Amino acid sequence: MKSSQPPAEFRYFNREESWLSFNQRVLEEAQDASNPLLERVKFLAITASNLDEFFEIRVAGILQRIEDGYAERGPDGLLPQEMLERIAQRTHTFVDEQ
Repeated sequence: MKSSQPPAEFRYFNREESWLSFNQRVLEEAQDASNPLLERVKFLAITASNLDEFFEIRVAGILQRIEDGYAERGPDGLLPQEMLERIAQRTHTFVDEQ
């Protein structure tokens, strides 16, 4: 019997990418000219704080897995190194928008 489930990378949301998407939505609120200026500044400050915490906790954990030689794919189908590359690409774009 054939499995009708899609490949793993399409069945699971990667938690790091999901988190980065959330922070992108917060940044969009900061860029929204219909929001009062002080609210926009607050949203921008939230994105900066979130990004700091993201690197301190989540990226540090990925780097530790790479350093420890962890070479198994996660539920999303990505190796730790592949995830790190995706994070780097998305955060460079994100910081440019900030």
